[in-house]
Amino acid sequence: MLIVEDIVDTGQTLSWLLDTFRARHPRSLRTVSLLDKRSRRTAEVGIEHVGFTIEDRFVVGYGLDYAEQFRHLPYVAVLDQTPQHPGERHTDSLRR
Repeated sequence: MLIVEDIVDTGQTLSWLLDTFRARHPRSLRTVSLLDKRSRRTAEVGIEHVGFTIEDRFVVGYGLDYAEQFRHLPYVAVLDQTPQHPGERHTDSLRR
């Protein structure tokens, strides 16, 4: 069995999946993730194949969304939600 994740953040979901499938005694159980945010990990999980390890940033695109937006992007981008200038309201902007 192969578990394919788009992103592993805290590891809680993947940990639950691994425990659930291990209880069913599969012949083999492997994991793969496009993105890995190791700095946010609260559950130790082994990921055999990782596309990219990323910093603790909110990313969108390539199927990942924010409020139902940006998932259509053909690339992964950082969603920057910080004010551009002091006193300015925050605006969402993307950085590749």
